[in-house]
Amino acid sequence: MNTTTSWDPVWEEIFQRQDWGKYPPEHVIRFVARRFYKAPDRSAVRLLDLGCGPGACTWFMAREGFAVSGIDGSPSGLRKAAEYLSREGVSADLRTGDFVKLPWPDDYFDAVIDNASLYSNRYADCQLVCDEVFRVLKPGGHFQSANFSDRTWGYGLGEQVEENGFINIPEGPLQARGFSLFFGQAQIDALYRRFTDVSVEKASWTADSLQKLVELWIVEARKP
Repeated sequence: MNTTTSWDPVWEEIFQRQDWGKYPPEHVIRFVARRFYKAPDRSAVRLLDLGCGPGACTWFMAREGFAVSGIDGSPSGLRKAAEYLSREGVSADLRTGDFVKLPWPDDYFDAVIDNASLYSNRYADCQLVCDEVFRVLKPGGHFQSANFSDRTWGYGLGEQVEENGFINIPEGPLQARGFSLFFGQAQIDALYRRFTDVSVEKASWTADSLQKLVELWIVEARKP
């Protein structure tokens, strides 16, 4: 871990060498559609893609006509996101930065999307990030956050460096992903405590001929 940033710098190396998926997951599509498809002017709806990487969720929300911002610590990830958006003829406000200090004013966004970005941060930093999300959301604004559970393949492997947090994971979807936090129920309950209308669901799939499980917590919440 880098002492000056909350995110693991291994992600810059990953985005430099690896292409990423072009499409958002179903839970993000459903969240955006349910909350904002009926907005009379989508261009007035501000959405933030937290940990946007190469831009799959950013592209989807921009394509749907929303005013989209994205932030990531990886310059290579953001470069790929900008190239993707340009090819598709859409645009977004893309920023290089650290989640623990978001470069937007208070009460700015209608919603924030975290599609499996918090898990690459230490839990103490995740708490700071959620405080920042709370700050930049408008009153009544929505937050969707999806991250790996402590039942996911790879949990308990590698070197444990904090509660439910591991490095050097030798197998599974988080292999060679630097620090990975597999959230437990108590951590989920505490992390979103400032928000209201908190809904906690799970999504999962199997691998290795049903032998391995990958499971996400999918949390939706609202700023009072």
